[in-house]
Amino acid sequence: MSTKEKYSEDLLLEEEVKKQNEIVLYNDDVNTFEHVIETLIDACEHTPEQAEQCSLIVHYNGKCTVKTGEYDDLKPRCSKLLHAGLSAEIV
Repeated sequence: MSTKEKYSEDLLLEEEVKKQNEIVLYNDDVNTFEHVIETLIDACEHTPEQAEQCSLIVHYNGKCTVKTGEYDDLKPRCSKLLHAGLSAEIV
């Protein structure tokens, strides 16, 4: 095995170990854009622009990844979204 192949193999293993989880927000017919935007700003620390873009993606595509990171960081954020009446899960 060449040094180049070994290095590539090590990088692939490292990337697999560092796999990040995601919070996926789903569309519903209940919550207003304003409520979704305010909740994303609060729970996910989005800027108003980020939150607005995510709310539009959710509206038109049915879902959107709103936060990526370690599970322990995402769990309380996802709980905030759920407590605010939004539909979300960690994947």
